[in-house]
Amino acid sequence: MTTKVAQDRIGDLFVREGLITEKQLREALAEARSAGTRLGYALVKLGFVDEDELTRMLARQYRVPAVDLAKVTVDPRVIKTVPGNIAFRHLVLPLRRVGRTLTVAMANPTDMGAIDDLKFITRYDIEPVIVGEYTLRRHLERYYDTEDEKLAQMLTEFIDDDDLEYVDEEEEEVSVAALQEQVDAAPVVKFINGLLTDAVMKGVSDIHIEPYEKEVRVRYRVDGALQEIMKPPMKLKAALTSRIKILADLNIAERRVPQDGRIKLKLRKRVVDFRVSTLPVIFGEKIVLRILDQGNLTFDLADFGFEPSAQKSFMQAIAKPYGMVLVTGPTGSGKTTTLYSALSKVNTEEVNIMTAEDPVEYNLHGINQVLVRPQIGLTFAAALRAFLRQDPNIIMLGEIRDLETGGIAIKAALTGHLVLSTLHTNDAPSTVTRLMDMGLEPFNVASALNLVSAQRLLRRICKNCKEEATYSEEYLHSAHIPMDLVERTTFYRGKGCDECNESGYKGRQGIYEVMDMTSRIRKLIMAEVSTDELRDAAIDEGMLTLREDGLKKVERGITTLEEVVRETATVT
Repeated sequence: MTTKVAQDRIGDLFVREGLITEKQLREALAEARSAGTRLGYALVKLGFVDEDELTRMLARQYRVPAVDLAKVTVDPRVIKTVPGNIAFRHLVLPLRRVGRTLTVAMANPTDMGAIDDLKFITRYDIEPVIVGEYTLRRHLERYYDTEDEKLAQMLTEFIDDDDLEYVDEEEEEVSVAALQEQVDAAPVVKFINGLLTDAVMKGVSDIHIEPYEKEVRVRYRVDGALQEIMKPPMKLKAALTSRIKILADLNIAERRVPQDGRIKLKLRKRVVDFRVSTLPVIFGEKIVLRILDQGNLTFDLADFGFEPSAQKSFMQAIAKPYGMVLVTGPTGSGKTTTLYSALSKVNTEEVNIMTAEDPVEYNLHGINQVLVRPQIGLTFAAALRAFLRQDPNIIMLGEIRDLETGGIAIKAALTGHLVLSTLHTNDAPSTVTRLMDMGLEPFNVASALNLVSAQRLLRRICKNCKEEATYSEEYLHSAHIPMDLVERTTFYRGKGCDECNESGYKGRQGIYEVMDMTSRIRKLIMAEVSTDELRDAAIDEGMLTLREDGLKKVERGITTLEEVVRETATVT
């Protein structure tokens, strides 16, 4: 019996059972033939039937038991009995082994060729059970695509040097219909599933997919540093981009303007969010996926690396019933995480907490989070005005970007609300100058501010390959390292090992510059003194600069001198 005849007969059965209409059958058969899939898969994909109902009917037809893969956890040792390429070729998934019998989930349990192949490869008797093809494909990708070697094997399998070059600009203009066909193809689906899973398992913070003239480059950002991972086949470039855009619910036909979206991935009972940003570049679209893994998120400020006096000042500032706390630093320095941690400390049933963010990075229970949408008029300022009519106790703003937002935030802080926000400045004292440059009045800034904290993230030395390090006098002098510190400190660095991917670093550590608003500091702000004078006064009042805080981490053997010198400036 040919596949076509079998599909036609099963299709007639579906119509007789009242599952689908004749018109739906014709449409599904056309879809199945063009995509090279079975009829059942096409029916589920097109939304004509529920897969559970379809599976039950096929189980009666074939007289084979059905299985719900959502309720089954397969032992990795059982998975290894059937190689990945065989599992995908025949659409089979090994479930359990009892004695000499291997139970295998199949989309077509009457496929004797597949059963014979499995008997020969595994040396076991095969007991087939039926499962819907749509669900089976998803579980195959889950069980077989998480391993690095499978990813690498898949890549080499589809590389074809003849297809690596695009000469004419017209070749880039792939029709949307053609792209739709490509993105549903197994190689593209497998590649993206494997890439996202691999990145999450390795603790990656960002994935960069970058198109160039004759190659596509994939890089991971691990512990703040980018490293090249692979170069996918050039012929998959458009399909890979479109697959990610479809998953992120973006417009695949629009390639001329930047787009932003999100992907939600459920990986072994843990939900991971990917923030997707596309940017048109001259050879296609660059895609960056920021991985927001709530499972790796810690909200305990004690684990962040604050020095005891700085942590005490920070905790006292967020415990006040009103005023403003600002966290500053460059993109990717952990500002939002610090603010979330502060919110988790004050998040109780008695308080109304509202946040305006762009985008909302993590969902926090008990907190009212608003996604800012400037394109429809929902700016930070508009959200803040609305918040003040909602009886808030604590307000968090993703960022103070302009005079309007800053002015409303200051007024909120002066009228009985605790306001938390971020600002892009190099250090804590320059934050005050930045606010006044926006046009805010010095006396309002001095009255509203409770505390300003600047921060950076440094890479931690890998504990597995940690070794002593020495530096030349010339380097120490040029980096302005105090000689008394050099004399009392044993310096360390990572030699490089498999655990840290030969980088010598594993994990990250925060360093902080916390400027408390003492009465002396407030008076200087109202006098509009320079940033340098403000910094000197703050140091006199006990503030540790970023450089000093970083050197304390070096003394404890947490990070390297190079990291501190790279991320902080010396105060002269």
